[in-house]
Amino acid sequence: MNFQAVLFDCDGVLVDSESITNGVLRDMLEESGWTLTPAECMRIFIGKAVKDERVLIETRTGQPMTEDWMLRFRERRNLGLVAGLQAIPNAVDAVAKIHALYGGLIACASGADRFKVELQLEKCGFMPYFKDFIFSGHEMPRSKPAPDVYLAAAAALGVDPRRCAVVEDTVTGVAAGVAAGATVFGYSPAEAGHDAPNALRAAGAAAIFTDMWALADLV
Repeated sequence: MNFQAVLFDCDGVLVDSESITNGVLRDMLEESGWTLTPAECMRIFIGKAVKDERVLIETRTGQPMTEDWMLRFRERRNLGLVAGLQAIPNAVDAVAKIHALYGGLIACASGADRFKVELQLEKCGFMPYFKDFIFSGHEMPRSKPAPDVYLAAAAALGVDPRRCAVVEDTVTGVAAGVAAGATVFGYSPAEAGHDAPNALRAAGAAAIFTDMWALADLV
């Protein structure tokens, strides 16, 4: 179909942040009494906002997940991102091409907090393309897998969400895009930190791709 706008997730789609963020989370959970391997931590928390997993974390650590704990998590996470974050291969060029093709009708709709999203977009060279259309799930009534952040992005662009392409790499994100009525393209390269193709398809992804440069031809 002919789309009118393209809506991008951020973590794992635009920036290679999952290993950094999950590494910090794994370390802090272990310090609180819950030991996980990096792979286990990734499997449990990928695509999810840490704040939304309060009950699970408190149950497994036996300790309250306080605002101070969340503050320390974000501080350590941000330091890690500043030190080591990189863009997903070919993502900057793909976004630039799609931005031009769609006359600027693209948005970043992330489940993460706004500070993190803007830090990452700025560091990796995406801000010129998204600066006026950045949306955080933390600012919505519901986080992904609810569709709120994608519905807000489509509304701000003045486009029916059913005429939007959504780019996601996790089951949680695909579910959010599908619930918004959009057509979802699942990014699933071989590297760790992304959900598998069969899982993305089962969640409703219309197509799977493994190289960000291929996205412009898909949409």
